[in-house]
Amino acid sequence: MNLSEKFAIAFDLGTTTIAAALFDPQTGERLAMTGGLNPQREFGLDVVSRLDAALNSEGALLEMKGSVNGALEQMALELLAGAGAKASDLKIAAVAGNPAMEHILLGLPVKSLAFPPYRPLFTTGRMMNTTELGWDTAVPAYIFPLPGGFVGGDLLAFLYGVDVTCPLSPVPACRLFLDLGTNGEVALMLGEKIYATSAAAGPAFEGGDLTCGMAALAGAISGVTLEGERVRFATIGGGPPLGICGSGVLETIAELLRTGLLDQTGRLRSPSEIPSNLANRIIDIDNEAAFVVYRDAKRVISLGQKDIRQAQLAKGAIRAGIEVLFDRSGISREAVQEVVLTGSFGATLDPGALKNVGILPAKMVNVCSFVREGALAGVGRSICTSGGIEEIDRLAKSIRVIPLSGTPAFEKHFLEQMNFPQL
Repeated sequence: MNLSEKFAIAFDLGTTTIAAALFDPQTGERLAMTGGLNPQREFGLDVVSRLDAALNSEGALLEMKGSVNGALEQMALELLAGAGAKASDLKIAAVAGNPAMEHILLGLPVKSLAFPPYRPLFTTGRMMNTTELGWDTAVPAYIFPLPGGFVGGDLLAFLYGVDVTCPLSPVPACRLFLDLGTNGEVALMLGEKIYATSAAAGPAFEGGDLTCGMAALAGAISGVTLEGERVRFATIGGGPPLGICGSGVLETIAELLRTGLLDQTGRLRSPSEIPSNLANRIIDIDNEAAFVVYRDAKRVISLGQKDIRQAQLAKGAIRAGIEVLFDRSGISREAVQEVVLTGSFGATLDPGALKNVGILPAKMVNVCSFVREGALAGVGRSICTSGGIEEIDRLAKSIRVIPLSGTPAFEKHFLEQMNFPQL
């Protein structure tokens, strides 16, 4: 492209990972992409830990703000350099994240997010200059609006990326949207009505806080199947395994359930209970049962009992959030005509695994599709579309946020959804 036409950069600011993409704002074409871990991880792997750190220390808040903005600027400069461009060729940047990540990005107090009624300090989008964020590079920047609670700009970006704002699109009347991440967000769209909520799923879906977990980067085991007594797997990039990411975790658990190595309560069966040679893959690691996904002379990549419990809690929270939205909207599961899934758990995910672990009811699997980098695509679209930012602001106002924390309905559904389904 002609460098005089400038570039646009989109960021999906996740609790665990950050994704960035360079766009041609004239055509909307994505030219390059990069990503990495959120450097705030040293202050905790989940939203609650980061909020606690920011509440207890203004220095921690400022350090988290500085580290994440440093990472964003570095990604921007690397993408521009790869395109043979310089900082002055950047027309605009935009960032979407959950409310906690956006507050920390801006260095705002987080008390309103940490205590009831859990409200963000701003609900409309913010246009500013990146120098206000601490960048050396001066660029106009749009920070996505926050509909409320823990429903953030990343969900808005996901919805906008799949074009829910277009009234002419021949779309189903009832659609369910899932963004599976550390801060799992769910939206239910009924015609022009959008109900949304958020469940604190923890980092398991993104490979965080697991014995052999890693983000969905090169070397991560992203898919697992058990064929007879053999374990087959795929890695991101096709290279040797270095760890296991969220999609690999979910597919491993789904296969363990399908083959009976894992019971409904989430307990790994002992080798003596397993009649096949797969029993040899159940080993003891630090006094805990673990299933060996891969091993060679250098490493053992396993999924331990505590890892399974983490994923079990996460899936219970997400499924409970879905059930609460059904309750509040007054519709049944059978009314859902389309399910759209995104997240930073891996390159893709077998919908059957979502059914087997209990995230989705069985009847929804046939209408489920996966969108890669859903939030990132929406951020890019917003800054490459005439009137896109105004559409984002209107979309934010149209969402009805349903809080979950401390509600009897959520607690009831969470307890009901804790066990895995019987296969």
